[in-house]
Amino acid sequence: MGLKQVKIVGVPMDLGSGRRGVDMGPSALRIAGIRRELERLGYTVVDHGDISVPIPETQHHGDPRAKYLPEIAETCESLCKVVKACMAQQFFPIVLGGDHSVAIGTISGLSAYYRERSEKIGLLWFDAHGDMNTPETTPSGNIHGMPLAVCLGYGAPPLVEIAGYSPKVSSENTVLIGVRNLDPYEKKLVHDAGVKVFTMRDIDELGMKHVILEALEVAGWGTSGIHVSIDMDVVDPGVAGGVGTPVRGGLSYREAHLAMELIADSGKLSSLELMEVNPILDHMNATAELGVELISSAMGKSIL
Repeated sequence: MGLKQVKIVGVPMDLGSGRRGVDMGPSALRIAGIRRELERLGYTVVDHGDISVPIPETQHHGDPRAKYLPEIAETCESLCKVVKACMAQQFFPIVLGGDHSVAIGTISGLSAYYRERSEKIGLLWFDAHGDMNTPETTPSGNIHGMPLAVCLGYGAPPLVEIAGYSPKVSSENTVLIGVRNLDPYEKKLVHDAGVKVFTMRDIDELGMKHVILEALEVAGWGTSGIHVSIDMDVVDPGVAGGVGTPVRGGLSYREAHLAMELIADSGKLSSLELMEVNPILDHMNATAELGVELISSAMGKSIL
């Protein structure tokens, strides 16, 4: 990663999740000092502010298989344009969510930028869940369980067709890391799509260093950069409790940092997003503070 200009973009959206609170995630991460920490690392930081997002109380959820679909699609369209412009202006984009459906907009913007240059991106998706449901398979109708599928070309057309084409990323350059809770139909789509998956068992058996180095090789093959999408529930809830859908048995504090440090060492990171911080469920903003630490590690902060 050669860019020293960073642009922070907040997306205070919780339309895709089943409970309120992650809309306050961008504010929590700013309060935790994201700008200060990046400036300490030598970056010039511009805060774009927040994308405008409707709140659930002012809308009807619509289709129960894809709740708030028009509102989420509109927000992701807006984010797509902002992220694409960031790249064109030579900024390194850091997107702060919001629920993980925000990633549809981020990745659409990145993909569109590279596509115009006949290039493509790789994707590292850190998550306790697969996020590979579709309106036909979802048990909840919550779109934050669908964004990885959407980016790979599966799901509701208003989301899949953002930026006018699909898929946004190739399955052969996509890696899902830290997963430990998959819905039954998700398992089939993960297999059918051909996504590389490292479950928590894989991490236990192979070690984080092996997993990340292999993941970087997969995501970096024939790509011009790697996007990292972090759902904070990938970390064990004993360390990061302020998330909407905690699942026991996640990454330890040091495993999470090692992953980000190895990504920074690779020099391949081209963009970053961090999602699903829920201050309502947190204690003294600890999850947001950890999120800022992880972003700092990915951006080059080291012990020595």
